Amino acid sequence: MCLLCDDEKAYQAYMNYLDAMERQGKAADPQLAINAVLDQLEAQDRDQARARAKQDDPANDKTLSPFFCSPINK
Repeated sequence: MCLLCDDEKAYQAYMNYLDAMERQGKAADPQLAINAVLDQLEAQDRDQARARAKQDDPANDKTLSPFFCSPINK
């Protein structure tokens, strides 16, 4: 649990996971729960990074003037 105490987002996700398992009537293994939560957080971070990269792509910038010379994609 020490890994999660310093990270509020990870701790909240861990507690939500345990609550969801309890609502299903299952007993959650703490080690498996931590791994599942960390995998979920990493997947969310990857998705957010992809979304940011897509937004930052000059080809997707709708504010550019038609007279602006964009770099050529080779």
